[in-house]
Amino acid sequence: MKNLLTLIFVLYIGMNLQAQKIQSSNYTTMYTISSDGKIQDSSYRTLGYIQNGTIQDSSYRTIGYIRDGKIEDASYRTVGYINQDGRVQDSSYRTLGYIDKEGKVQDSSYRVLGYANGINREWTAILFFFFQMEK
Repeated sequence: MKNLLTLIFVLYIGMNLQAQKIQSSNYTTMYTISSDGKIQDSSYRTLGYIQNGTIQDSSYRTIGYIRDGKIEDASYRTVGYINQDGRVQDSSYRTLGYIDKEGKVQDSSYRVLGYANGINREWTAILFFFFQMEK
């Protein structure tokens, strides 16, 4: 029994080490996102998923799509873009913000919104600019 509990604990720690933090501008953890796209809040409640280009809420209901830098809602209407240089734009090509290579997220006036070091820029854009994950 003790070995089983130890194994479960090690697996839990190992899974959480692979998760990356999405932090606010004051470095408070807003979300963690695992390498398989599971999004959790700071209390480890699952809020949604980004898998194979599909964005889902916690009930696996599709709320959007991401394909080659184009972000669409559940009805396949384009809601925005994330460019190779990190510029995030709405569907009318107005700049919403920027995500640099280190994961610093800024609004269109260059005010820091948060940090997402080591997280895919498309995923970061989805969480900061396009879809609100329900808590």
